[in-house]
Amino acid sequence: MNRSILFGGICALAMACSPQKEENSLHSFKLTNSSDLELQSKPVRLSWEELPGEKDPSKFPLILTEAGDTIPAQKGDLDGDGEWEEVFFVIDLPAQSERNLQLVWTEEEIVFEPKTSVRFGKRLGAKLPVHAMLGDTLHPDGLPKSVGYQPYQTDGPSWENDKVGFRHYFDGRNAKDLFGKKTSKMSPDSVGINRIGGVEDNYHVMEDWGRDILAVGNSAGLGGIALMIEGQPARLGVTAADSINTIEESIFRIVQEGPVKSVLQFDYKNWQTHGRSYEVQEKTSIWPGMYAYKNSVSVTGLQGDETLLVGLVNINNDQEISELDINDEWVVLLTHDQQSYNKEWWLGMALILPKAIYQGYTEAPETGPLSSTYLAKLSIKEGESVEYFAAAGWELSDKQFTDRDYFTKYISNLVLQISAEVEVTWDHNAQ
Repeated sequence: MNRSILFGGICALAMACSPQKEENSLHSFKLTNSSDLELQSKPVRLSWEELPGEKDPSKFPLILTEAGDTIPAQKGDLDGDGEWEEVFFVIDLPAQSERNLQLVWTEEEIVFEPKTSVRFGKRLGAKLPVHAMLGDTLHPDGLPKSVGYQPYQTDGPSWENDKVGFRHYFDGRNAKDLFGKKTSKMSPDSVGINRIGGVEDNYHVMEDWGRDILAVGNSAGLGGIALMIEGQPARLGVTAADSINTIEESIFRIVQEGPVKSVLQFDYKNWQTHGRSYEVQEKTSIWPGMYAYKNSVSVTGLQGDETLLVGLVNINNDQEISELDINDEWVVLLTHDQQSYNKEWWLGMALILPKAIYQGYTEAPETGPLSSTYLAKLSIKEGESVEYFAAAGWELSDKQFTDRDYFTKYISNLVLQISAEVEVTWDHNAQ
């Protein structure tokens, strides 16, 4: 990080003192926070089409402060077409404030300290080592019970930021689990792998970085999805006891892994349930500073009587669930209890849901293929994306998360942070 900041100062000085071509010039812009809220690690997206000057896709963005210091940033190809769509960074902005910044393009990529990460590995045989991969396709007969072993490191991809980590059971279950973190550093790539490279559940014991802290069972976990069809919740996929999947192809890929943003994509082709066939896509993203991830879900093949369900596991929760009406945009479902493994630690969990399509919540049965889960109900339209956030606060990440009021205030503030808009204004006269 220090090296990057130094490079930024030198770069700013050099470009201020010597003439440059248009594509190499400094592009000045202003961020405006008109809200009464101090914004922390606020994500800012600079659309590729709106960037001034000539843009060379082979170059890399550098964001500079007025003092010439560097703000970590990355460019992103989010749809996999080989073309960049955005420059992304996070920044702190005081209430009712403006911040003047500059964008410059560099020939070489600057290596920043990672504040987000994705980990995904697979072994091709029971006695073969795990290899890191950028994606995979799971077929109906590729489940652990079918092949006789767990193919995937940590049962599927995991992602994290400087606050918290998550994982997705890509082995057919499609639930979402939780890693509690005790450090802002990224957890080791060896999580879920033994000394000889095999898949091993070594993340349910405490390590310096943290551990898996959530019992998921047959629930949807924290933020996993399902559909309500004919009044019954339909699990996306199967349980650990099944040997054949209900999804013809489950396709995963790492869209982007960067220092300030990581994005994962899941495509479920020909999901057969209730005599119907659906195509489902999830796009999961995370950036620094929040105890949460963002999820975007779309479904095709809808017949019009379905409801999207978003899960909040309640296996170890003995307290009442809270339904919080925060503002005009978002509503929150929140639990707080000693609801980690063996009820050992205090853990708060929350779903931040779009208010315009929220239809309340229900509970899954106590037993069955989808159970022990609060299910938020959201209206959904053919092919349209639904966005929500899933959040968790563990007492060993922040000891004040032992207090329900503190966790509730954190989530309420996070909602306001999400809702706050930052205006980007380019100074076309300062190129």
